[in-house]
Amino acid sequence: MEQFRFKEWSVYKDSRDILKLIFEIVHKFPKEFRFEIGSQLIRSSLSISLNIAEGSGKSSDKEMNRFFEIALGSVCETLAGVDILEYNNLITEEESKKIENLLISISKQLGGFKKKLTGCGS
Repeated sequence: MEQFRFKEWSVYKDSRDILKLIFEIVHKFPKEFRFEIGSQLIRSSLSISLNIAEGSGKSSDKEMNRFFEIALGSVCETLAGVDILEYNNLITEEESKKIENLLISISKQLGGFKKKLTGCGS
């Protein structure tokens, strides 16, 4: 087994792309929004990448699955944050849709991993 296999997974690469987009968006926020919602959005999107990486290093499928579940929760949290930003006109609909599409892709990829790990659909 490759030591850091997660670095080659498209789901991990997509999660890095989300974080990069979030950094760019938060950087443009007025100062009064950077700490509260900006910081929370950075943490939730970072959590996606970190839980994918941590799960990949676990020795059992059950443990790996648990970290993928946490990553999926962070996907939902990130999407909620982005939706709130768009609702309050802090980001454009285009920015929101771009992030949402990447989050959908990540969610589907994690779902595929989970099915493979639990043996569903075999």
